[in-house]
Amino acid sequence: MSWAGYHKAARSGIATRGSARLHAPSPPFDTRRIDMGDGHRIYCEQSGSRTGIPVVVLHGGPGAGCSPAMRRFFDPKIYRVVLFDQRGCGRSQPSASVEANTTWHLVADIERIRSCLGIDRWIVFGGSWGAALSLIYAQHHPQRVAALVLRGVFTMTQAELDWFYGGGAARFLPEQWRKFAAAMPEEERGDLIAAYGRRLFCGDRAREIHYARAWCNWESAASSLRSGDAAPYASDSYVRTFARIENHYFVNRGFLATDDYIMSRMPIIRDIPGAIIHGRHDLICPPVTAYRLAEEWPAAKLTFVAAGHALSEPAISSEILRFMNEMKANVTALSGQSAVAPSE
Repeated sequence: MSWAGYHKAARSGIATRGSARLHAPSPPFDTRRIDMGDGHRIYCEQSGSRTGIPVVVLHGGPGAGCSPAMRRFFDPKIYRVVLFDQRGCGRSQPSASVEANTTWHLVADIERIRSCLGIDRWIVFGGSWGAALSLIYAQHHPQRVAALVLRGVFTMTQAELDWFYGGGAARFLPEQWRKFAAAMPEEERGDLIAAYGRRLFCGDRAREIHYARAWCNWESAASSLRSGDAAPYASDSYVRTFARIENHYFVNRGFLATDDYIMSRMPIIRDIPGAIIHGRHDLICPPVTAYRLAEEWPAAKLTFVAAGHALSEPAISSEILRFMNEMKANVTALSGQSAVAPSE
């Protein structure tokens, strides 16, 4: 979940907790598209130090794509930052495609990227849907994860989807919710995810974009304490891609075998060190999920901050910066892994 915060962060260089600021922009030293052999070509980039501590960033949505601002949470002299656009979004190809696009494809993509880049173990950093994907990846490949840093925790349960698409968050944003729900006929409002899905995949591009904007407007309104409706700089192509992919994952409940899939597998990663950073006023992913996750994960430190959901929230940005600066002193053994030269 959460699409608006990444674009807001890209425009803002300041995170306000005292004098905390994002690191200076660091252009990639390596960009490539990796052919996954099933019709998808995944955009991947590396920035920062070629011999630094590897950290892979898993963006939210699903479907949001990565942003250059994400590099700026990591000291480029210390970290080797790997960003990639998940299937169907950002600079990955084909755009907006949901064919061969499931959680399990993404987990396999992460492993393929790690192997292609010659990385043995890395820090896994994810927010919102990216937090869910981080946990699932770690549970399936714990030997590859040195630490987990999660923001705005989401665990892809029915209760979380019901909260945001079934009227829970609507109690705090009644005017925005009215617009979102009223876009559907009354008889379809009992399952708004399915109702929107029928329109987002109707085959009429103009109609798909219309409903994609309504979908994104609702999420944008809830993403930040400073949010209004969807930002006007989001292109038709972007909102269509985001809404289609996110809806595809939510209709299919993340392609997980059980509703408690992530929580039930926490014993696998209970000893992996990590951090959970969560907005106390998060309307998209309620704080109770972060609290329950921390109860099942004794090696993680839970920090609530005075913020909403978005990565661009000042208190969230500042806490991430603080934690990553603190972490670099504890995982220096990961630095010095071979960097891989760009490939065509």
